[in-house]
Amino acid sequence: MVLFSEIISKLGRFYAACMTRFLLTLLITFCIGNLTTAQKKKISLKEIWGGEFRTEGLAALRSLKNGKEYTVLNFDRSSRRSSIDKYSYDSSEKTGTLVSSDDIPDVSYFATYELSDDEQKVLIATDVERIYRYSSRANYLLYDLPSGTVQKISEEKIQSPEISPDGSKVAYVKDNNIYLYDVSTSSTAQITTDGERNSIINGITDWVYEEEFGFVRAFAWNSNGTKIAFLRFDETEVPEFSMDVYGADLYPYPYKFKYPKAGETNAEVQLYIYDVSNATTAGVPL
Repeated sequence: MVLFSEIISKLGRFYAACMTRFLLTLLITFCIGNLTTAQKKKISLKEIWGGEFRTEGLAALRSLKNGKEYTVLNFDRSSRRSSIDKYSYDSSEKTGTLVSSDDIPDVSYFATYELSDDEQKVLIATDVERIYRYSSRANYLLYDLPSGTVQKISEEKIQSPEISPDGSKVAYVKDNNIYLYDVSTSSTAQITTDGERNSIINGITDWVYEEEFGFVRAFAWNSNGTKIAFLRFDETEVPEFSMDVYGADLYPYPYKFKYPKAGETNAEVQLYIYDVSNATTAGVPL
């Protein structure tokens, strides 16, 4: 009986081992078959560059004041069109579209947007040109949602525009100076005049502040839109750094900018307040 039990036990272990090997072999064969099939599939350049294999993700959402909806900037890769769409918090379903690039003549798509405080106007960026890690310049359009009218803020590319709290003006930076666009008159006033590359910067940060602190816009409206506080960076004494940039031309070109290495002089920073009503600027003691 003992010998018979041992034989049965050994047969059981042998059977289990055989089944394990069989299942493992079957699994490997199945995987190899799938890999072979996948390798035979042809991938086109259109699929590669057209976004076929891009991962899906959620774009930054902005909550609307009704507390029930939020907006998302969507981009259709097949048609190359943009739209700012509304979604319900309760259902996550799309409830409408604020504005689409189809609504704006001569604009195929836009890259960023900003809503006015009353959610009646949208500031839209097109033809974005990167500068450093966070900074950029672009063409900006102000779209009025009730009327569907469009205003171009400047004929040239600008930086870091912001709509005033009452929606009547847009402040922005161009060539290191701050400007003020009046929505009702379509006129522009220049707030600062001493801006100069690699010397004086008004309203945006220098390279060090942008890189180390992660922000670019260095001005802000007060709560009722009557004043603008802004920083002025004096880079005059900051050492200059040069590096070769490889662009579209056959040869690289030297790019020079102010870069303080450890122990070197940093930019001098001052705070100013601009009064919109009387167009005066006053320094703030630090």
